[in-house]
Amino acid sequence: MRRVLMVSPHFPPDTSAGTHRVRLLAPHLPRYGWEPTVVTVDRRDYEGRLDPGLAELVPNSLRVVRCRAWSPRWTRKVGFGDLGLRALSGLYRTCVELLRRESFDVLFVTIYPAYPALLGPCLKRRFGIPVVLDYQDPWVGEWGKRVGGGPQGAPDWKSRVSRALAALLEAHVVRHADALTAVSAATYEQVRARYPNLRDTPCLELPIGGEPRDFEQARAHPRANPFFDPADGAFHLCYVGTLLPMGLETLRALLRAVVLLRERQPAAYGRLRLHFFGTSNQTDPGAPARVLPVARELGVAEAITETAARIDYLSALTVLTDASGILLLGSSERHYTASKLYPALLAKRPILAVYHEASTVSEVLRQTARPSAARLVTYSDAQRAESRTEAICDALASLLSAAHDDPAGVEIARFATFSAETLAGTLARLLDTVALGQSRHDTINHPTKPCDDCQHS
Repeated sequence: MRRVLMVSPHFPPDTSAGTHRVRLLAPHLPRYGWEPTVVTVDRRDYEGRLDPGLAELVPNSLRVVRCRAWSPRWTRKVGFGDLGLRALSGLYRTCVELLRRESFDVLFVTIYPAYPALLGPCLKRRFGIPVVLDYQDPWVGEWGKRVGGGPQGAPDWKSRVSRALAALLEAHVVRHADALTAVSAATYEQVRARYPNLRDTPCLELPIGGEPRDFEQARAHPRANPFFDPADGAFHLCYVGTLLPMGLETLRALLRAVVLLRERQPAAYGRLRLHFFGTSNQTDPGAPARVLPVARELGVAEAITETAARIDYLSALTVLTDASGILLLGSSERHYTASKLYPALLAKRPILAVYHEASTVSEVLRQTARPSAARLVTYSDAQRAESRTEAICDALASLLSAAHDDPAGVEIARFATFSAETLAGTLARLLDTVALGQSRHDTINHPTKPCDDCQHS
């Protein structure tokens, strides 16, 4: 049994999106010959609301070591609150203590947040441990280039400085990486394009994936749904997740389609209720709305509710399973993939998805969901999202008129490719390659099988 040290500042009971990457992968790694130890942050040092129900999804057999982070109460006074930066010294000390006492074969660091990636070169130089850097999001992305903290989401000096610093740090870190993993191939290809010296570094496309046992837990311990009554005769179309700045164009296309639906089919529009949850990616109940201002501008706010603050994970699963349909909205960025896709598939409800044709979401939906259960509208760089208003309106009308006697449109056998267990096997194969120092390959994307000893356990 080889051993991997997995650094993930966000981890249950923290409710941030980044908490799920290692939560999903680590419990399945022993089946493939790898014993994980997760290094994360003490629950006292998270800023947002904690979710005890999410923590219950972490098996007791998984070893989790927590460290303290600097308090945001005083770090924000000097201009930063980023958890990765607040926790950097604590994560470093904890990893050093573990590596001094114990033997580990690989260090796995997931980003976002990005600053803990700096641990890779430091610990590799000090202990000789190979490093796998995992991209849940681009380190150097559109922030500071096309979007930022300025008026109407425009880049400002702070976002530009942030991007310049990210480019400087990434250039230093990635040259020490022994392998890269990313939620999509497009994400690591962007990194390779920036740093040609990575052409021989193994890269692995590793989607976030889904965990069927999460839904088993949710159904075994159902929560009340305070947001809408699924039996009131309305069609409740639900979106759960952050609405990113680069996704506002897609949102406008959807809401213009709702306007068109009102003109063409007023009865169908009268049944439609669009619900948005967690759009701000903040846990503060006073988080600003991102959807309603656009809905008011277009005159369809009466059909829309928005809970801008993040809701607990198990509450989100309740919303998905109670929904008449699930809404998935993409971004103008080609590489954008969405962790929300996999819970949406496992919820077994009809889906309306509006995504860039190059996004992996489009590919996965085509692979795993029957067309009658997943209506996919795509756009491209040449044909922007707002040019697809007619197609989105038609998809909405089709969704509202269909008889959903059998809404379980996911081909479970095909979805297995994206299950957390299968993806852990895929990661294990890469870890084997890194640990053994085998010959490098451009891309590794085949799941491994359990080792013989584990098959008998």
